Amino acid sequence: MCAERQKIVVDTSAIINGEVTRLIQSGELSNVIIIIPVAALDELQAQASKGRTEGMMGLSEIKKIRELGIEKGVELQFVGERPSLEDIKLAKGGRIDAIIRDVAKKEGATLYTSDYVQFLVAEAEGVPARFLMPEEKVKKIGFESFFTDDTMSVHLKVGVPPLAKKGRPGSIRLVKLREDPLTVDEIQGVISDVMWAVRHANEGSLEIVRNNAIVAQIGQYRVAITKPPFSDDHEVTIVRPIVKLRLEDYHLSEKLMNRLSTKAEGLLIAGPPGSGKSTFASSLAEFYSGLGKIVKTFESPRDLQVSHEITQYGPLEGDFEKTAEILLLVRPDYTIFDEMRRPKDFQIYADMRLAGVGMVGVIHASDPIDAIQRFLGKTELGMLPHIVDTVIFIKDGMVQSVYELRLAVRVPTGMKDEDLSRPIVEVVNFLNDELVYEIYKYGEETVVVPIVSDELSNEVVDEIKNKILRAISRITKDPLIEVVAKDKVIVKVSKEDIPRILGKKGQTIRSLEKKLNVSILVEPKVPTLGKEIKFNIYESGNSIEINVDEKLQGEHINIYLNDRFLFSAIVGKLGKIRINKNSDIGRRLMKHLMAGESIKIYTDKQIEK
Repeated sequence: MCAERQKIVVDTSAIINGEVTRLIQSGELSNVIIIIPVAALDELQAQASKGRTEGMMGLSEIKKIRELGIEKGVELQFVGERPSLEDIKLAKGGRIDAIIRDVAKKEGATLYTSDYVQFLVAEAEGVPARFLMPEEKVKKIGFESFFTDDTMSVHLKVGVPPLAKKGRPGSIRLVKLREDPLTVDEIQGVISDVMWAVRHANEGSLEIVRNNAIVAQIGQYRVAITKPPFSDDHEVTIVRPIVKLRLEDYHLSEKLMNRLSTKAEGLLIAGPPGSGKSTFASSLAEFYSGLGKIVKTFESPRDLQVSHEITQYGPLEGDFEKTAEILLLVRPDYTIFDEMRRPKDFQIYADMRLAGVGMVGVIHASDPIDAIQRFLGKTELGMLPHIVDTVIFIKDGMVQSVYELRLAVRVPTGMKDEDLSRPIVEVVNFLNDELVYEIYKYGEETVVVPIVSDELSNEVVDEIKNKILRAISRITKDPLIEVVAKDKVIVKVSKEDIPRILGKKGQTIRSLEKKLNVSILVEPKVPTLGKEIKFNIYESGNSIEINVDEKLQGEHINIYLNDRFLFSAIVGKLGKIRINKNSDIGRRLMKHLMAGESIKIYTDKQIEK
């Protein structure tokens, strides 16, 4: 009797998508023998062992087939040999599919598959086959019941009540949707719904698949699924945009709108998570498309809400570099690169920008300068303004600040010597042209220096002068006090008063500096030469070291350059004077030493022979 029953061989695609189960439930398959090749079972087991949802769902479907088969007179058999190690290695090339077709040939069975390539190959080999087109049907996805009009994201975890973030950027609140914690079965039900939607929905796709982690895009929903051991328990996070805005809705200034229309071709959109960066990027994409530009996107996952005219690209074979190769042949005017994270993403952005494509990058950053710093070390500093020319910082759904990058060659702010000129990337507040940061090479390092206005009001200068005058009035009379900065002053006194201000071994001046929290440079009002002394000068690490007679320890000396007073100093232990190369005096001294100019040192102390 069994020999007369129809035999059906099913592959993994027909099992996973639930079509075999549906045919049994509808009664279309009854009184038949369903054969599952051992190779297909092993493939599902391997996927399940790696935490892949397809494997778990496939094994669950086999269990349903067995249970339904008892009611419908369907016999379930497992036939064939286990795949060898070589078969497993060649699985991506179709070896497992070939083993399944061989089982159908041997058993004289009809192959049921939802893999169209498998169906075509079976027909070519003369194997009876039926292609199971997934049934297109409307199904309400279970997790949609958690969403309301103002829900931004839903957070589901086993043993925790379902939570949702509601509101809009800038006014978000976390809401508990119910008191009862979620069960394993409920989470598994949500995961099953997600995988069903991926297989059946026109806008469903798996964007990222890793061991025990999946990111899927289902229409407007981005779903992240994690499982143990990657996460401590099953968790599902579903995010969706709640608003779609036009660029006009941001009420940007006319100056910024003109820049976006004409000059901004290396644009970064930065902001913290949930601030509305992707919403702004979508608006900008629509804006450029409306100007008659060809616009494409780089996304993983592809969740920007853009019109059908804008093609959304994912990583080709898992690599955006390959996507970029194709995109350059497509010749877009603008490309929106969403969620730039890895170092390679920044290199791809730079390569495409230098190839002449207008680029808009979306970056997580807590401050606009952080987004710029992500490019440092990945490109030449002088090329940076040609790659990134505008940075828009989004917070609470609004444009909070806009920076422009410019290239200049000059002396960095705060330095005086013209010989220190170098290329500088200026980061300027676009709206008021105020210099905010300078980026330049300092030695081997690339430094980012915030620019703070060092102009002191007359009131502050007078306050500092009075503070210094009160402190030294008992030591000297009629000093000339010059305020260089808030924490630096020059005090000029008569030659006779200098030793008293400096004190023995410089103790008095160091005590004053500590007490007043100000660096004090003491100079004579009218420099006098005194007695010239011999010295040796050389470099020592990060310092310039001057050696004089040990008998001058603790004494005051004056250093002259080409008969011009340079600075005063106190002789240290063993007759040594150390000057930091990076100080103002150190830089000046190094410059003149390298130029071979004459340096002389004088003291008033008579040295005993």
